[in-house]
Amino acid sequence: MMHIVTSDNLPIYQLKLEQAFRLRHQVFVEEKGWSDLAKSDGREIDQFDNDDAVHMLCEREGEIVGYQRLLPTTKPHLLSTVLRQLCDLDLPCGDNIWEWTRYCVKRSHRERGRKLSPVATELLTAIVEWGMDHEVDQIVIEMEPIWLLRLVQLNFMVTPLGIPRQIEGEDVVAVLAKFDERTLKMLHSIGGGLPLTAAPTVAYSAGEQLHA
Repeated sequence: MMHIVTSDNLPIYQLKLEQAFRLRHQVFVEEKGWSDLAKSDGREIDQFDNDDAVHMLCEREGEIVGYQRLLPTTKPHLLSTVLRQLCDLDLPCGDNIWEWTRYCVKRSHRERGRKLSPVATELLTAIVEWGMDHEVDQIVIEMEPIWLLRLVQLNFMVTPLGIPRQIEGEDVVAVLAKFDERTLKMLHSIGGGLPLTAAPTVAYSAGEQLHA
């Protein structure tokens, strides 16, 4: 089950969102070692968890096992204020362009090798479905370069915004990814996972983490 949480329905989702913040801490701090994000209460929250954010929570049997966040590019967001060095072009900005951040899947619900897990597929599908319902057709992403291939295979039209740079010991590239009904059709078709014939298994062996 996918939950879309905004400032309008936040009061009824406080407990589920708390789970999501703890999942973010588990993935980005405890697993990936991003110590700058560490919090003593085990909740990873930043300045962009504000009234403009759209939180997408994937739930299985009462547990939040996947999470991602969308931010409007017309307001301060990660690329415009923290990771500006990743963009060598004009910053993408518009009501139809949102930034995709903090994507994560609980370790027990990831696929190893060359497939997207059902949770990962559901999260990606939620972005496209939500976008098409809200006149959004492009997303800004900061991610590992190897994910360029995966997005193209999913029928996203991807444009790099700069060259990869090292952040927290990892190569990261900013891209603008456009989607449409062909992207949604592909996501609906793959269901439990898409074999990636050209992607090296080792790149995903630790889990399906794209970006910040």
